[in-house]
Amino acid sequence: MRVLDADGAFAPSPAAEEFLPLIDALTDAELEQFYRDMVVIRAIDTQATNLQRQGQLALWPPSRGQEAAQVGSARAARPQDTLFPSYREHVVARIRGVDPVDIIRLMRGVSHGGWNPTDPKNGNTRLYTLVLGSQVLHATGFAMGLVFDGKCGTGDPDRDEAVMVYYGDGASSQGDVHEAMVFAASYRTPEVFFLQNNHWAISVPVTTQSPVPLVQRGPGYGMPSMRVDGNDVLASYAVTRHALEGARSGGGPRAIEAVTYRMGAHTTSDDPTKYRGDAEEAEWARRDPITRMRAYLESRGAASALFEDAEAEAASAAEDLRARTVALPPPDPAMVFEHIYSEPHPLVEEQRAWRAQYEASFDADAATEGGRA
Repeated sequence: MRVLDADGAFAPSPAAEEFLPLIDALTDAELEQFYRDMVVIRAIDTQATNLQRQGQLALWPPSRGQEAAQVGSARAARPQDTLFPSYREHVVARIRGVDPVDIIRLMRGVSHGGWNPTDPKNGNTRLYTLVLGSQVLHATGFAMGLVFDGKCGTGDPDRDEAVMVYYGDGASSQGDVHEAMVFAASYRTPEVFFLQNNHWAISVPVTTQSPVPLVQRGPGYGMPSMRVDGNDVLASYAVTRHALEGARSGGGPRAIEAVTYRMGAHTTSDDPTKYRGDAEEAEWARRDPITRMRAYLESRGAASALFEDAEAEAASAAEDLRARTVALPPPDPAMVFEHIYSEPHPLVEEQRAWRAQYEASFDADAATEGGRA
């Protein structure tokens, strides 16, 4: 399913016809917001990559090239929906209200989670998960809870809830993902499985993982499924909006394969030049989601001030990220004992006391040495 061609012209594919009313309903402000989201997150992503190269972060997973899939899907969700990211959904988190510096705190190693997923300001966004595929099980369990609690399929779209989980083509080969789909289909969960096929599971191409399009896995579990151009933000929005509405209304889970491309490294510990060539990257650069959306907005008569403002906002956001990153204080070592159990636990308290005693012993040794001097 595609709405915009690679050059940004409005050229819906036959599969797009049923989704056009959702796109027609978008206002100029909403279309412009899609563009701003993509431009700003790319600047933040570039800044975070630079920070890692300069020793300020332990790791960073770039999202360059995947902005349209993420922006379109995140903007399609309702406020009451719960989103389960993987570890590359930086703009999804930002759209839902998560401060990008909270992602930085995780990657810098000064936080065990990054943000509080139950804090309303974070928009029902669960934590990043670096264990491939595990978040899909978490999402399905949460969605099963919505079924048990009667929070979906009531006919009230403003109150019914849905779940969306993000994962990649590499994670789609994990057993966890398929087990989650079995339970989702069995319990008819209000859930959308949003697969970002960026073509590379680190250094393994998607063609090695599956001889057929990954979207074909969904029907095997009885899920309505759609393959969408993940570099087309309008297509990503419309397909996801439609899927979420169907899921929350009681229609059961849906699956989306967003075909996109990871322009950067898998993470900053990866060197993609070892396994893919310049020609492939150049071909996908021609389909850049930001360039594509800008061309579409220009064809609609968008003023140059829009693009200038977006670039200024992006530069400001990137500089703010840098300033607040380098100012982050070191973590309190005692936080390792927090959030282990929901209630106080005697073993944890014993370990906490041992650590305090151990640290105090250094002070005592220093005082003794000072007295001897």
